[in-house]
Amino acid sequence: MRALRILLITAVILGGLFIIADRLAVNYAEGEAAERIRANQGLAGSADVSIKGFPFLTQVMGKELDQVDVTLTGVEASAGGRKVRVTEMKAALEHVRLQNNFSTAVAASASGTARISYADLGKASGEDVTVGYGGNGKVKVTGSVEIPVLGTVTRSVLSSVSLAAGDTIRVRADKVPGEGIPGVEERIRERTDFDRQVGGLPTGLKLTKVEATPEGVVVTVTGTDVVLAG
Repeated sequence: MRALRILLITAVILGGLFIIADRLAVNYAEGEAAERIRANQGLAGSADVSIKGFPFLTQVMGKELDQVDVTLTGVEASAGGRKVRVTEMKAALEHVRLQNNFSTAVAASASGTARISYADLGKASGEDVTVGYGGNGKVKVTGSVEIPVLGTVTRSVLSSVSLAAGDTIRVRADKVPGEGIPGVEERIRERTDFDRQVGGLPTGLKLTKVEATPEGVVVTVTGTDVVLAG
């Protein structure tokens, strides 16, 4: 009985030490991964990485992580040749395979969202317009144009936001007051309607949905065999 008690106590102590070592290792890995992401992306904001699953050390030995959750702020993406700031990006990566001496990771599947503020969407439009939330899932776009006879005309329109060609955010006014004058609607639409192709996404990741919310435009992304270079 004494020997069994000693064995059980030893097992409990070793198990506790393993758990402590495992948690220390995962905390260190999360910090290193977050710092590498910040450096590679040149983030002005922050990066947070959370590695799921237990134990972590056996996952590393097998070179596959069950799930990795990433939250980024201050990301700069490419949209139609322009830089657009992504306020916040969240992604869940499933079954992440570690390759090339841990310098590359490939997620079997990934899903996430990216939120772009209306101020940053307005800058990405390439026009001198103000963009805001119009309610009921619509975007409100306000711009001014010079029109013969009328002079400077400022109009606000409610616009729908959608995906086009799988990689382009499209903003189109539902209706534009034409003042009964030929060409007025076209001139206003030249200012308020725009497309912005989103580039620079990791290989395997694609846009699947876009919607207007009170906090900004939210883009949903999903993908398989998503490649993340270290």
